[in-house]
Amino acid sequence: MRHQPPALHRQRAKGMRADATPPEAKLWDALRGRQLESFKFRRQVPLKGYILDFVCFERKLIVEVDGWQHADSPHDRRRDAVFVADGFRILRFWNEEVQTNIDGVCLTILAELRNTGEGR
Repeated sequence: MRHQPPALHRQRAKGMRADATPPEAKLWDALRGRQLESFKFRRQVPLKGYILDFVCFERKLIVEVDGWQHADSPHDRRRDAVFVADGFRILRFWNEEVQTNIDGVCLTILAELRNTGEGR
């Protein structure tokens, strides 16, 4: 049986999907509907007490889009350690990078997706 996150986390994730930041919306436009070589991404996913910006469960890849407040964040390091221990890989992009270089961001994500499919 699939783990069901607490209702509060599901509600918060739903609100975050409805109120995405411009960089999150821009990246979602590029990832949604299996547009990136048919890899399925979900957005604002509640998991293990956290809400992930984007995740491809098939390749265990988490993609986060962050603002300056996340620079050198101890919270983010702890959070990343939880998911790395479960075999996830994490890519982080700055808001500015997504806004000004969406093609480069997508190429980086695609390279990681291809890399994670090679026996990892």
